[in-house]
Amino acid sequence: MPTPFSDLDSRLHRAVVDHRARGGGPASVSVWFGDLDGRPRYTHEAEAPHYAASTMKLPLVVAAHRRAVRGEIDLHADVPVTGTFASVLDGTPFALDESEDQDPLTWGAVGGSRTVAELADAAITESSNIATNLLLDVVGLEEVAEVLRLVGCSPRTVVGRGIEDGAARAAGITNTVTASDLGLVMAAVGRRDAALGGEPVLGPVEGLLARQQHVDQVPAGLPAGTPTASKSGWIPGVSHDVALVRPEGEEPFVLAVCTTIDLEETEAAAFVAGVARDVWAAAHAEEARA
Repeated sequence: MPTPFSDLDSRLHRAVVDHRARGGGPASVSVWFGDLDGRPRYTHEAEAPHYAASTMKLPLVVAAHRRAVRGEIDLHADVPVTGTFASVLDGTPFALDESEDQDPLTWGAVGGSRTVAELADAAITESSNIATNLLLDVVGLEEVAEVLRLVGCSPRTVVGRGIEDGAARAAGITNTVTASDLGLVMAAVGRRDAALGGEPVLGPVEGLLARQQHVDQVPAGLPAGTPTASKSGWIPGVSHDVALVRPEGEEPFVLAVCTTIDLEETEAAAFVAGVARDVWAAAHAEEARA
């Protein structure tokens, strides 16, 4: 017997088929909807890999706070600010493009410094690329990989390099995610997973996620005023969002939507918001039938 979620499944499948039929090229849509224990309630192609875009900043900031709580880095320590970085492949320098970023405060500090805490804040709330690369140099790729391992992510989710590391990208070193793995990371934040350090690590991380400025994807598809803590990502052809949702009077949940589909940025965000709206409606319709 069809359920509200099976209807949603059909619509998502049809959206991909229709996009391809219109000449839009390859397309993939993935959804993971589950509770804070990491148990899925609905999935659609949730194990499919996608280029991570800015969602890689979520495990990075968790890793930064883990190291800080362990006393290995100081959140108040100053970090020299530069827009040039060393490739993880061979150490060759590469530069970020300020015009493609959205963080005037950190770019304005080039030649000066920002604290580790300020970099983590900018990486999430502004989705800053320069702050992300600076923070990654402080935290280290191994620490990010450990966060992914501890929450049980699949080998398909990898943070292998900084943003715009062209030499590494050409060599096949990349950043990929699945909707299910993003869901697992965010669920761990929501339940204050002891393996990641519990409240001292994850409380501040949720606070950052709750203040992020790019809320035109999953949060935009939920009823107005619904509390969310989220991390989105967008590049041409890729639009993702993962949100920890704490509706008043209801159980909290996590919704991750990953789309690799050739849509303009505003249209792609509206598509993800539409998926969130449909998941919300299906969940409540299913509860009404129970």
